[in-house]
Amino acid sequence: MGAPDDMKVLKRVVISKPPFELSDLKKAIPPSCFKLSLLRSFYALFRDIFLICAFYYVASNYIPRFPEPLNYIAWPLYWFFQGVMIGGLWSIGHECGHGAFGGYKWLDDTVGFFIHSALLTPYFSIKYSHRTHHAHTNSVEYDELQVPKLKSDTLHSETLNNPIGLVLRILFHIVFGWNSYLLFNYTGRKYEGIASHFYPKSPIYNESERSLIFLSDFGILVALYAYYNIAVATKGLIWSFYLFGAPFLVFYGLMMILTLLQHTHPSVAHYDSTEWEWMRGALSTIDRDVGILNWFIHDLPRIHVLHHLFPGIPHYHALEAMKAVKPILGDYYNYDDTPIIKAYWREMKECVYVEPDDDHGPNKKSAGVYWFKK
Repeated sequence: MGAPDDMKVLKRVVISKPPFELSDLKKAIPPSCFKLSLLRSFYALFRDIFLICAFYYVASNYIPRFPEPLNYIAWPLYWFFQGVMIGGLWSIGHECGHGAFGGYKWLDDTVGFFIHSALLTPYFSIKYSHRTHHAHTNSVEYDELQVPKLKSDTLHSETLNNPIGLVLRILFHIVFGWNSYLLFNYTGRKYEGIASHFYPKSPIYNESERSLIFLSDFGILVALYAYYNIAVATKGLIWSFYLFGAPFLVFYGLMMILTLLQHTHPSVAHYDSTEWEWMRGALSTIDRDVGILNWFIHDLPRIHVLHHLFPGIPHYHALEAMKAVKPILGDYYNYDDTPIIKAYWREMKECVYVEPDDDHGPNKKSAGVYWFKK
């Protein structure tokens, strides 16, 4: 990508009130895009399960037989692609949380619960916090995911705002970020009390939801017990790490990288309560392209803007729907085709904290609009 393209990509996005409504976008989308297909949803589910099992079978039965120099290549390839496939299966559970799998609440929650529990994710806990994320996207006060740091957070704006700090932030974000988010709401909004996806009395949830947080925790415990008896107790820690642990680490890192890239960009604004509107927040997300990996994870990086506008559209209709609304979105559509590794490094380096511009104009109309600063 040349310098002119870089300047275009990094140009601040339009933040004025869009000349269209959500209803205008909905009218442009073919009605068939809103229809769920149990056949296609279950096909995607069983495709992912089949590929995960196939990768596992090949790795457990054949890679140990490879000559030593070759297995140094084979194991990392298995870890990477198995981790990507886990991400694909996780995304099916994510669709269940949005009611975009089968259209029946009991079915979607049952399938989502088993998928996410098997992948060590508390299903209902994430479903409820993710609902809040969709309701308050890019609010510096109420968003639940990838909430940017303010300049007043001197740990990030000063202490870690240097080359060594950049490396430390990247390592923590990739290696520990996902589990820290589940345990301590890392990258989420600040709460009074223990904000954890595993704590039923967490302020993230209301009283009617707490029993299902218990159920989510129970699902994780059952999955951990099963993994221990299937792998650790019978095959040992090293074998378990090679076949299960390392792919999960890839999955965790992939989740954090893609989630950050879908909500973080030098050109995208965040808002406080004086300026935030739902449409503004939804249009502040970014579509990315991860090449061949799009097939494995159901095109989700390429349709994230649409997902925030219409989360009930399933992945197999999302590209068609995105194509239909792009002409209406115009300059309000955010897409960046910068290679993922380059983009992640740039966003971690350039998007350290947010603050309003110094010059807000005579009416201070933009005082509640926050931009990333290095």
